[in-house]
Parts: sequence; C-alpha cells; structure tokens
Amino acid sequence: MDIKETLQSFSTMTLSERQTFMFQHSDWLLQEMLAHIGSVDAELRDQLIYRTFVDLLSDNLLSSQQLQYLFDTVTGEDFLYLHIGDKTEDSVFTRSFSALLVAGLLAKDAELLVLRDEDLQVFFKKIGRYLLLEQDTRGYVQGKGWAHSIAHGADLATTTIKHPKFDLQYAPSILHALKLVTWKETVFVNDEEERLINIVDALLLQNYSEEALIEFVEQAFDKFEMHLMTQGYNELFFSGRTCTLNFMKTLYFSLKMNNKAPQLQNTIYGQVAKWLKLGD
Repeated sequence: MDIKETLQSFSTMTLSERQTFMFQHSDWLLQEMLAHIGSVDAELRDQLIYRTFVDLLSDNLLSSQQLQYLFDTVTGEDFLYLHIGDKTEDSVFTRSFSALLVAGLLAKDAELLVLRDEDLQVFFKKIGRYLLLEQDTRGYVQGKGWAHSIAHGADLATTTIKHPKFDLQYAPSILHALKLVTWKETVFVNDEEERLINIVDALLLQNYSEEALIEFVEQAFDKFEMHLMTQGYNELFFSGRTCTLNFMKTLYFSLKMNNKAPQLQNTIYGQVAKWLKLGD
C-alpha cells in the first residue's frame, strides 16, 4: 500500500470504515505515518499525516497501548530531538511535527489518563528542553511548507502545562526556555509571540504564582543589561532585544484585554517603556 494514497482514501472514509481499516491495518498505518512524519512533501506531512493523527485521536481510534507507543516513540531522540541544534536542515520537520503530535497525545490523555505516570513525569521534567535547544526558527520554507518549530514547541509547552498530572514544580524550566527563546539570532515574523504567550496564560490558569511570573519578566529584561556588559551592542543584542520586546508587548496586551494579573501587567509596562526609551 502507498501511504499517500492510503491517507487520501482514509480521509474520505466514514467512521465505521475507519474503524474497520484500523482493526485490520493500524500497526502498518502508524509505522508508515511515523516514518514519514518529517517528510519534505508538505501535503503528505501536514495535510495527510498530521490531519490523520488528529482524526485518529478525536475519533478515539487508537488503543491505550497505541497511545503509549506513540508517546514513547515521538518524545525520543529520533523524533522530537532529532538533530536538534541544526538551523537549516530538513530534520526540523520531524522535530516540529513530532511536537504537534505529542501535544495532541497529551490533550487526549488529559481526557483518558492512560499514559504511564512515570513516563509523563520524565517528560514533564525536561519539557523546557525542546524550546531551549531548538535553533531552527524558520516559519514557511519554500517548496517544503511550514516548519514553524518555535510555534509548535510553544503549543506543546502550553498543552503540557494544562495536563492534569503536570506539576508546577516543572514550570521554572519552561520559563527558563521562554526567557531564552527570543535570543536565537532572529526576529520572529510568523506570529510566534501569539503562541508563546499562551504558555504564560496556561500557567496563570493553573494558579501559578504571579510573583514568579514577575520575576521571570524581570530576568528576561536583566538579560539585556547582561548582554551589553559582556558583548556590547552586537547583532544578537538587537535581534534579542526586538524579539523580547515584541513578546512582552504581545503578552501585556493579552493580559490587559483579558483583565488578568495586574501586577504582572505593571511590571511589563515599566520594563518595555524603559527599554523603548533607551532605544531612542
């Protein structure tokens, strides 16, 4: 069977036809979808494989064992962390779409609670690692479609925080990654900030300490001073400053419009105003 033709056919099936197909071919289908999750064929990767994973999860067509197998496989070094640190290689598609699949699996597990607790805890403990280590900040790649790994990493972190078994003791590692994600020698241009601020929103929904978030903001701006002292006004400073300010302004307006965390709002406003003035 050809995976592309199979998935095109699967997309037109009724629920009962899908159930029958999965009963007969689920192991083969999942192996093929994993094998091509990072394909540079945008239609296969994005329109067919990712959408089919969404359908399988929403229609409850995967067993508990299959959910566990997918989680164990895709959170590993050959998927979510494949060649992480590369900036321009096609491996980004495997990492980025693995991040989306893990987010989908965690969202489903939030309903079913079938993933092994010890495996979840190992994952939660190192959840900040992906955003911290990912260096490929490309959005749309000509001829290959969306990479968008930073946005997908933000979606994964947000979904993780919302999982009922997530412990807020792991939040600092996520905030550490969030503090540094704007210092990747680029300025985001594909609404990554909109996705990244969802991490802070998710923490607030879990009643994470506003004081700890204020400290996160202050540390993010302290990085400006530290960079100037150690490296001066170089290209990285200007991209990091612009990217951080864009993130903080987006966060500020989101908090203000939703009437959340007034002290956090005030801290962000004061810091943004200070650094905008210094940039004049």
